[in-house]
Amino acid sequence: MMADRNDLEKLDFGALSLDQQVKLRQFKIKTRIANEKYLRFHPEVEMLLSDFLRNVFLKRPADVHEFAADHFSDPGLPTKIQAQIKINNK
Repeated sequence: MMADRNDLEKLDFGALSLDQQVKLRQFKIKTRIANEKYLRFHPEVEMLLSDFLRNVFLKRPADVHEFAADHFSDPGLPTKIQAQIKINNK
């Protein structure tokens, strides 16, 4: 069962012990490093996102959800992204 918003506001998020705070900080660092490694190994993720955002800002669609669905289901998108990666690697 999900807690409603009012229940979450009552929680004391500052109640972590020092050990829990240290473990949480280490988890965040490990997660950030893992994410960085993944993104470096997969430059297409950055290309996909930047291409999408550039088009959103240029075209300013009224229905962003529909625009995103059309954008990411474009059969030519993989070829376009691979071409951008090749240009950036030169």
